[in-house]
Amino acid sequence: MNPYRILVVDDEEDLCEILQFNLETEGYVVEVAYSAEEALKLDVSSFHLILLDVMMGEMSGFKMARQLRENPKTGKIPIIFLTARDTENDKLTGFNIGADDYIAKPFSIREVVARVKAVIKRYASASGEKEDDKLLVFDNLIMNLSNKKITVDGEEIQFTKKEFEILRLLLENRNRVFTRDEILSKVWSEDVIVLDRTIDVNITRLRKKIGQYGKNIVTRLGYGYCFES
Repeated sequence: MNPYRILVVDDEEDLCEILQFNLETEGYVVEVAYSAEEALKLDVSSFHLILLDVMMGEMSGFKMARQLRENPKTGKIPIIFLTARDTENDKLTGFNIGADDYIAKPFSIREVVARVKAVIKRYASASGEKEDDKLLVFDNLIMNLSNKKITVDGEEIQFTKKEFEILRLLLENRNRVFTRDEILSKVWSEDVIVLDRTIDVNITRLRKKIGQYGKNIVTRLGYGYCFES
């Protein structure tokens, strides 16, 4: 399944439903907001691409995009404008704000999907990822299992091999509780003697390194650990 998260912001509910259905069919995780104000109440930094209508309610898509570009946490998220305003000046305004693409309404869904794929491909390339990389993604916590890199909010984090394997085990099996013995058997070789305390130390370091996502690694007293989504 494609791990990339897309936010669709448009006040046309029917259009949002169509876009969401077709993008989810392609494997993307899609959320919808029917106004810029509603979208800004979400954790926008957790998305990898935004499909943004220009003409909406009180706050336009252009104004929302400017706010996102001024925020370090959201400044690099790709934005594709969807709009009936397709004059040269409108397009220039969109690209000057930092749009990655500009699609005029009415459009074909196939065209939107194709352009989304193209922008995602550029995003992945700029992030040092490849299309065939296997990724584990939870919001802005990304584990690249191909090159053994982990990023949090776009910043690469340094991990030991054991820390990487513990986090991988927990992320691949979200909400499942693993006992210390299970973690030991899956991460350490059988001929190595490891104390339960070693697991606790590694979990403590993991929580600290992944910042805001540390709270998702939950201790179940008397049982073990799990990554809660």
